Amino acid sequence: MKDLSGLGESELIELAREGNDRAFGVIVSRYEQQVARTAIGMLGDTDEAEDVGQETFIRFYRSLHKFRGESALGTYLTRIAINLSLNEINKKKKTISLFYKNGETDESMYEVPQPGDKFAEADSKEQIDKALQQIDPDFRSVIVLRLIEGYSTRETAKILNLPLGTVLSRLSRAQKNLREILTSLI
Repeated sequence: MKDLSGLGESELIELAREGNDRAFGVIVSRYEQQVARTAIGMLGDTDEAEDVGQETFIRFYRSLHKFRGESALGTYLTRIAINLSLNEINKKKKTISLFYKNGETDESMYEVPQPGDKFAEADSKEQIDKALQQIDPDFRSVIVLRLIEGYSTRETAKILNLPLGTVLSRLSRAQKNLREILTSLI
């Protein structure tokens, strides 16, 4: 069997399109950590984040024939992971809103439930993750892409299909919100 690990993105995609499961496996191996970081950044270290990670690759596999290579594969997979994460967050909002009578809501409807490990909260990474889960998902997606995944502001705007100014504004507001949350946790 030929070693596929040295092949480039386009060759692997073409082989995967032809039904080569090993080529698709190499793609998954190359990008699973990036997709996982994105999902965990959006949803926290939860079962939902793991599900989003798996679903990202399932969706990509099903749409291999649609991938035109206009963006880098990592960018394309990150976009899928962000969209699936936002869908998961919206599902939680809808579930929570079912508990309110006559359409009455309050601000807690928009909060994403937090997994709580009291012992791990002392760790700064845990505090940052916890704080990240408390900010609005639109702001969270900008933080995850720009500061955690390291995409440029322009790349972040392209992935989220937003104007550059909106990304800059959300990034600024998200950083301010994170600072306030982290200050209250310390």
